Amino acid sequence: MNATYFQAEAASPQYAPEELIAHYQRIRAVTAAICAPLAVDDYQIQSITETSPPKWHLAHVSWFFETFLLRAFEKNFQPYCADYAYLFNSYYQSVGDMQPRPQRGLLSRPTVQEIYAYRAAVDERMLLLLDGAPAEKRGDIALRTALGLHHEQQHQELLFMDIKHNFSVNPLFPAYIARPQPDSAKTVLLGWEEREGGLLETGFGGAAFAYDNEQPRHKVWLEPHRLANRLSTNAEYLEFITDGGYQRPELWLADGWNHIRQHGWQHPLYWRRVDGRWHEFTLHGLEPLNPEAPVCHSSYYEADAFARWAGKRLPLEAELESRLLELEAHGHFSDSGIFHPQPGGGQWYGTLWEWSASPYTAYPGFRPLAGSMGEYNGKFMCNQWVLRGGACVTPPDHIRPTYRNFFYPHDRWQFSGIRLAEDI
Repeated sequence: MNATYFQAEAASPQYAPEELIAHYQRIRAVTAAICAPLAVDDYQIQSITETSPPKWHLAHVSWFFETFLLRAFEKNFQPYCADYAYLFNSYYQSVGDMQPRPQRGLLSRPTVQEIYAYRAAVDERMLLLLDGAPAEKRGDIALRTALGLHHEQQHQELLFMDIKHNFSVNPLFPAYIARPQPDSAKTVLLGWEEREGGLLETGFGGAAFAYDNEQPRHKVWLEPHRLANRLSTNAEYLEFITDGGYQRPELWLADGWNHIRQHGWQHPLYWRRVDGRWHEFTLHGLEPLNPEAPVCHSSYYEADAFARWAGKRLPLEAELESRLLELEAHGHFSDSGIFHPQPGGGQWYGTLWEWSASPYTAYPGFRPLAGSMGEYNGKFMCNQWVLRGGACVTPPDHIRPTYRNFFYPHDRWQFSGIRLAEDI
């Protein structure tokens, strides 16, 4: 990886070695804690091509630090195991070949125990690197480490997503972890926040960490509009289903209509009928559907059709960002221990990633980062849609108003929800 990758982050604050070490240890420990409830058999499952086995996630984030930090800065670098470069590379074509993503679940070896040993060895070498880096290299090392830790936090969220889907295909519907408490909040009456619109600046322009796809800062014109004061609920989505929402082609984009017909979709991903009543599979097991909770795991196709049925639309990503910029980033995140959206109001940060009506494309003036890290975000700017705000499985210190998540329009295993908007 070329050091010019970090030119966009040249103004980032520098960390003292002890601060960076503490930050590194804390985030790496969270990943291990997420996997702690798993049995050894759970680490191997890959239920669909979009998911990855938990043990692959553990190995990949360690490979990231080994490849982009230890190899670049460690004296007399030697790989822990040369074969891991092939097994645990994700999509960095400039680094080398990789195990095809759909076949990650076929890797019974290395074992879970061996992967944890690999993780421990990388940690030991990383701590030595962070503690003993020469002064002239500390800036680059700190910035690469920050990127690696945010990358690991993305995989923490992916672990929750993938474990949930892996467990959902089991007819026993096992719980990943017991729910710490039942839903306590009630939803609020649907209302609308009026937004004046006008010329505004969007995109990241600060000195802290941000991904390249959030930059550069640029001007956007917004028309006056309204945003819903909360996410759409299960009860509201049930009305859409009852009114024949999945049988009415006039509500759907052409690709969406073809997709739901091809795959037989009639409801959100984890909904199940049990004894004539709707239930929902969650990381806390199969639970009765709470009509007041936000509808979860919708695809862009479903969110768009629901909005059209309601006589509304989905928000533009700049409309969401302008609202997020006005708020502190407080909400229902992964530190709550409740890995399922809760009823309530606002829900701007956390709870569920919100589909926008904006395709994932480059901002004006965007340039891919130099070297292998140019593959991190830029090459995915095609055929995907932007989501904003974070979810109940997002680490709270990982989110920003300018954060651009992105998925394909048919994806729905991520924790995605729906906020309605309308023009004034």
